[in-house]
Amino acid sequence: MELLKGIDVANAINEKLIKESADMGGRVPKLAIIRVGERPDDMSYERGATKKMEKVGFACESFVFPETIENEAFQKEFDTINDNPEIDGILLLRPLPKHLDEEAVVGRISPEKDLDGISPVNLAKVFAGDKTGFAPCTAEAVVEMLDFAGIDVTGKRVTVVGRSLVIGKPVSMLLLKKNATVTICHTKTKDMKEECRRADILVAAAGVAKMITAEYVGKGAVVIDVGINVDNNGKLCGDVDTDGISSLASVATPVPGGVGSVTTSVLAKHLLQAAKENR
Repeated sequence: MELLKGIDVANAINEKLIKESADMGGRVPKLAIIRVGERPDDMSYERGATKKMEKVGFACESFVFPETIENEAFQKEFDTINDNPEIDGILLLRPLPKHLDEEAVVGRISPEKDLDGISPVNLAKVFAGDKTGFAPCTAEAVVEMLDFAGIDVTGKRVTVVGRSLVIGKPVSMLLLKKNATVTICHTKTKDMKEECRRADILVAAAGVAKMITAEYVGKGAVVIDVGINVDNNGKLCGDVDTDGISSLASVATPVPGGVGSVTTSVLAKHLLQAAKENR
């Protein structure tokens, strides 16, 4: 089994971004990261995104608010950031604290600045196959990894485990756009193991640690693990039991070091695209 590592894919995207941004005439794309509270996973992603922007020469500013901020105050702060013409793209770290109206924010984030594809406009474009919108970064990272590995999905049987709007549904639409034959599995799917075994390409996005065992994987399958979990030993792991499928899968992505490594590069790619439109 070959391990498809995210660092190689990310480096290829980064190199291309650096070359493309040289044509911006000195204009530096700027990202705004909005974080409420001190959730460790939010802070980790913020650090990773900031580091990636620095690596490709883009600007990044974090707007951090206390978890106790009142809803009206937060909405006003968000509008100020959203309306700032010097900011090309926005990354809103979610979920927001329950007392904040997240739906209101998602509903009025500028689609042109919505780099992680959370707005209704961008999600609708993904489902319509319209490439002018931004897809969720993690979903697009899956496609980037398959493209980098030279895996043509045309006519292939792809099974996606998970149906969230963050990964499951949008990655299904992106792969359908590339002419894959897509099946979405979820908690109500009958005989999920058989559905997964039939797949040429299996995308695990269920959010359950090591759920995908050898019983779910067909001989020669490509397995893309999107899960980020912590196992019983407190170690980071994905949705796939990578060791257990090694004799079956032809290609698999590791966790950590797989899809997650590509996500911030896709974010930077979206930022450059937004900056070009904002010139």
